[in-house]
Amino acid sequence: MDYRQVETWMRKLQEQICTGLSKTAGDTHWREHAWKRPEGGGGITRVMENGIVIEKAAVNFSAVTGDNLPAAASAARPALGGRSFRATGVSVIVHPRNPYAPTSHFNLRFFCAEKPGAAPVWWFGGGFDLTPYYGFEQDCVDWHRAAHDACERFGKDVYPRFKRWCDEYFFIKHRNEARGIGGLFFDDYDAGGDFARAVAFARSIGEHYPKAYLPILERRMHTAWGERERNFQLYRRGRYVEFNLVYDRGTLFGLQSRGRTESILASMPPQAHWRYDYTPEPGSSEARLTDYFLKPRDWLANVN
Repeated sequence: MDYRQVETWMRKLQEQICTGLSKTAGDTHWREHAWKRPEGGGGITRVMENGIVIEKAAVNFSAVTGDNLPAAASAARPALGGRSFRATGVSVIVHPRNPYAPTSHFNLRFFCAEKPGAAPVWWFGGGFDLTPYYGFEQDCVDWHRAAHDACERFGKDVYPRFKRWCDEYFFIKHRNEARGIGGLFFDDYDAGGDFARAVAFARSIGEHYPKAYLPILERRMHTAWGERERNFQLYRRGRYVEFNLVYDRGTLFGLQSRGRTESILASMPPQAHWRYDYTPEPGSSEARLTDYFLKPRDWLANVN
């Protein structure tokens, strides 16, 4: 197992995603902060704000070490509590300015938990999901087709299993609604102990995220919009904030491991609204988002 191989590739992936976003959107000004973590390791945070197309994007790389695996990382494996750890990953969030262009999220992480006299325990986790404010069938199909293609050579059951996991994970329980239209989510993935195969799967997920998102962003980023659409976008962004601060494992891990707070919360949208007891007008495009698009479904069912 070559931990450095994974770390090096993750760092390159950060650069590739930033380059792809800049090329598609035409927004090229990234602020970069290299940071160190007192307990060990650090990372590079790249943030774009107030672009013409991208209102805010954060593309973060981290490679950290510690003496005790945080609770958010060991919740599914309590026997690993107390082990030292290495963790490296890339996380991406893109909040476009245009309400017709969806927010997207991508995360890929690698953990290795160690203790003297025992074999290291390692795994990958991550995935990508899409959060539209106005739904389009074509976007949903294209997004899930890319997710399917990322998984296809690793087993016929992989996409449906990780698609279902994504639907279940990105669910706002206190609102009883999905955050978006899903995609892929997985954790504790080690390909049965085959490190090379696990790395190949992680790389496939990383390579398919920009293939999935950038064409959708390009398709929607110049659609005409007005105050009504903007207000609805800000209202729905509030749901995004609620999920990230209440349920998201990555946010919890970052805070529990004493990572850089500015980097951890860089995923927050620059603006969001909360409206008391708001209900969209029945039959409107706004109502259709929750009535149709945010219901888990097989988007590829009728696709040849």
